[in-house]
Amino acid sequence: MLRTILSISGKPGLFKLVSQGRNAIIVESLLDGKKTPAYSRDKVISLNDIAIYTDEGEKPLREVLQLIFEKESGAATAVDAKADAAALKKYFGEILPSFDRERVYPTDIKKVIVWYNLLVSKGYTQFNEEVAEEIAE
Repeated sequence: MLRTILSISGKPGLFKLVSQGRNAIIVESLLDGKKTPAYSRDKVISLNDIAIYTDEGEKPLREVLQLIFEKESGAATAVDAKADAAALKKYFGEILPSFDRERVYPTDIKKVIVWYNLLVSKGYTQFNEEVAEEIAE
């Protein structure tokens, strides 16, 4: 599921991959449902390719989102993404105690919280789906 959910630099929210064209991909905004092209000059990254720095290395975003989902029992986060840096770090420390406090900035935590809340509000809750697919193969 997270392979088809994209972040596009400079554009708010997340996007779902709809189709591929010759010079662009067609994406649908999860915020308003509008379809737009994303070109090769746009910095597009799949949520499946994002990881969070920890003291032990990197933890895939899908695993972090799953940890938030389990902590919140499938509901929106208890902390608001607009909270101050100390509150964001405290909350993230509850989710992922080993996150690298020097390389993971409050803006990164804010983005993860915003993405999680958006995904859950749109019914995307199978964060570790890729792991299940790999095991099945």
